[in-house]
Amino acid sequence: MDREELHRLDLNLLLSFDALMAAQSVTKAAERMSVGQPAMSASLARLRKFFNDPLLVREGRLLVPTVRALQLIEPIRDALDTIESTVRASRTFDPQTDRRTFTVMASDYVLLLLLRRLLSELEGEAPNIRFVVRPISADFREQMSRSQLDLLIYPEELVPEGFQANSAGLFTDRLVCAVDRNHPEVGERMTEEQFRTLPYVSYGGASLRTVSELRFLELGLDRPIEIGTQSFVIQPLMLPGSRLMALLHERLGRYFADQVGIRLLDPPFPLRPMREAMFWSPGADADPGHQWLRARVLRAAEVLENQAGGHHIDDADVSHR
Repeated sequence: MDREELHRLDLNLLLSFDALMAAQSVTKAAERMSVGQPAMSASLARLRKFFNDPLLVREGRLLVPTVRALQLIEPIRDALDTIESTVRASRTFDPQTDRRTFTVMASDYVLLLLLRRLLSELEGEAPNIRFVVRPISADFREQMSRSQLDLLIYPEELVPEGFQANSAGLFTDRLVCAVDRNHPEVGERMTEEQFRTLPYVSYGGASLRTVSELRFLELGLDRPIEIGTQSFVIQPLMLPGSRLMALLHERLGRYFADQVGIRLLDPPFPLRPMREAMFWSPGADADPGHQWLRARVLRAAEVLENQAGGHHIDDADVSHR
């Protein structure tokens, strides 16, 4: 194809292609781009003519990409990412006046302890900036590659190998045992037998491996699960009035201990601390707005590490108190 032919393929058509491939629906792609369905149908017709391929074909009630469309998805997204990062890098960013939406993926534990206070502070600092916080989902790599995600906040050790993202460490925490304040069996210490046999309430993270699961594997324990929940915050709320035990992030446990009546105890086995980090697409590095966001998250994490009542984790904290 001669370069002169590219005049028939404007940027809006490439954006329409990206939306159509992501949604695999003309209606949903139109909603995503805030255009009418007839306009999106016309864009699909132009794309089909340009690439000489149907791009989306119907299988039953679904539209699925053709082989040619699948070949085009990644290079077109890469091109759009390059254009977007180039344009944004050439602009300044003023949080007081600029309008923008940032999408962050984080657990409810991170939302409660790190982001809740930060988002409250930013209401005055950045009145026109909108934040969307999504729960952790197994497709975070795909969402980031599609530029649908500005930041992922996630334990460093759980990120899969080959994940193409820049990162910065945020804060550390350790896992502690938690039980009802008046647990009928647990005294001042959690025994090895209790740790192995008490009914256990766990966090199961959207079909992803969790730090707790890794720690059990490191101990060689096949720990039975009595109750599973996809919310860190629900774990401590399940303990009062029960025989249940949970492994909680210590910061989360301290937050709820007095409110709901639970006790925190050292595990009978040494457990390595965990470290939360933020991850972002390399294409966002030079974006002034993204730089501002990362700096504010880093500052909030520093406050969390150093605030009164917080617990800074180092190698000495791995052993029992």
